[in-house]
Amino acid sequence: MRALTIDAHGGLEQLRYRDDLAVPPLDAPGQVRVRVRAAALNHLDLFTVAGLPGVSITPPWVLGADGTGVIDAVSDDVRTVKPGDRVVINAGISCRTCEFCLRGEHSLCTRFRLLGEHLRGTFAEFVVVPATNVARIPAGASDEVAAAFTLATLTAWRMCVTRAQVKAGDDVLIWGIGGGVALAALQICVARGARVWVTSSREEKRTRALALGAHEALDHSAGDVDREIRRRTGRRGVDVVVDSVGERTWAQSLGSLARGGRLVTCGGTSGPNLAMDVRRLFWHQWSILGSTMGNDAEFAAVVAELAAGRLTPPVDSVHALADGRAAFERLATGQQFGKVVLRISDG
Repeated sequence: MRALTIDAHGGLEQLRYRDDLAVPPLDAPGQVRVRVRAAALNHLDLFTVAGLPGVSITPPWVLGADGTGVIDAVSDDVRTVKPGDRVVINAGISCRTCEFCLRGEHSLCTRFRLLGEHLRGTFAEFVVVPATNVARIPAGASDEVAAAFTLATLTAWRMCVTRAQVKAGDDVLIWGIGGGVALAALQICVARGARVWVTSSREEKRTRALALGAHEALDHSAGDVDREIRRRTGRRGVDVVVDSVGERTWAQSLGSLARGGRLVTCGGTSGPNLAMDVRRLFWHQWSILGSTMGNDAEFAAVVAELAAGRLTPPVDSVHALADGRAAFERLATGQQFGKVVLRISDG
């Protein structure tokens, strides 16, 4: 089996293309094996290569969380899908038995794990996952779009729809347009009737975001975004901020919020440590919302959007699996607009 792997943490020199791995077996009830056609990169993959606190790997470690392909085999008890079905993969694996799973909140599972981070991932010709973690998709969805879809769109859906409850008439600020979650959030919020503000230091990305429906595009390298938003909104601010940057943007995210506003975050790419004046938090009655991946109902909702053609992630570039390092380098530069995809197989 061919795969993109690492044997140790470090820089991108650790990436190794291999063609000698064993095909993973079905070794438990409720499993399916997917022959992966395409898979997309996420910043999570860069973090996994570098090393994450408390996360260990066993060489050869297969990277990757997102993926799409065809069901190759199923356990005897699986009835929801069958060999030959085209599917997308939900990278969040939950135990299905803890109190949170039984409440339908699978991404709050006490044993929640992610493909590519805690379990071997999707940058391989075959991957075995629970049947609950795949969903059938129509023939009309391209492999590249389907591969680019699940993790970013599911994350953005939970952030914007479930947690921040974006509605028509809201003003929403999305930091760092061009990445998968930010672009999915833009599409979701525009569809819900919100007025969307985006930021990027690159003029090309701002222009492309406006073409996708953004109403305002700000250059966050040219000055304080919060001051500019206050100026343009008559000092009111925005109702919702979508922030996955963390340390570098936190103060400006809070400074951009209107009274009663909601800040929702799913990550901290610039660092995890935040500072704030708690008096502003309670005085302005802000809501600070964390969000991770999504549950089964949200997974079904975003797949329905994909099937209907209402949510289609932009694809930045497509690379052969053997050229995986070039794909990682593209993502690491921050120049991409949309998802960076690996073509795994044609089977």
